[in-house]
Amino acid sequence: MPEPANPGSRRIRLGLDAIQPLGKVHDRSAFDCGNHALNRYLQQQARQDAQRHVAATFVLLDDDGIVRGFYSLSASLIALPEIPAALSRKLPRYDHLPVTLLGRLAVDQTISGQGAGQFLLADALRRSLESALQVGAIAVIVDAKDAEAERFYKHFDFLPFQQTPLRLFLPMQQIADLFDAPAAETG
Repeated sequence: MPEPANPGSRRIRLGLDAIQPLGKVHDRSAFDCGNHALNRYLQQQARQDAQRHVAATFVLLDDDGIVRGFYSLSASLIALPEIPAALSRKLPRYDHLPVTLLGRLAVDQTISGQGAGQFLLADALRRSLESALQVGAIAVIVDAKDAEAERFYKHFDFLPFQQTPLRLFLPMQQIADLFDAPAAETG
């Protein structure tokens, strides 16, 4: 196998098992995305959140089984008035509606710029869609930590909320269209 062009870069196997639910066996001690809060969350809090059913964290592994990226998902609610009019017109008039929160997404600096963030996001959207078919959710929402993260999500068609521009959403129907899947069965 040829060496990576950048000697400091790591190879990521993008097979079916490259992203796994975070478990005790995953070495996350060396993970460094450049953001202390995200590093600390993965290294110290993510497993506790999973055990308490607060959030599910999924990790991207390199060829050596080292964690090189992660994201977390949880169920959430959003108040109907927060939802942009173009989407809310098509929704029932409940006070709050279910969404999936993409709480965190980060990539280790050793593989930054190699498409791992996009790969993690695609996996998160796929899992969110699968979950929404079992337990309803109208969209995936994310709170971008800064303008760079906001640009990342907007590149993948996330839309900002009017009142809180760093909070973005992607309607579940749009996610279903990405995967050529139904958003919900009607009968």
